[in-house]
Amino acid sequence: MEIVAAAMAGTLESSDAQVTVEPADGLEIRLSSSVMSQYGRQIRQVVADTLARLEVTGAKVTVIDKGALDCTLKARVEAAALRGAGRQGDAVPWGGAVR
Repeated sequence: MEIVAAAMAGTLESSDAQVTVEPADGLEIRLSSSVMSQYGRQIRQVVADTLARLEVTGAKVTVIDKGALDCTLKARVEAAALRGAGRQGDAVPWGGAVR
């Protein structure tokens, strides 16, 4: 999936994450988290795995985590990536792309 525009999903509320995607050459993941020392590696892996499942290879991804669960991170990354790719309505693979 090609990211063609900047897009965002999520909030900065407790137990959530704000994910921003922008077009870029190559894949860059920037992570800021209130639980970085405990779960930073796991958060980065969840984000990378979700992007791989969506076949995103060129994007600058910024994640500001406020203690989100893995399922929330996946949903935020998926929503931001689909918005950044310009997919809407029937073009969204509801329930099938991220497992």
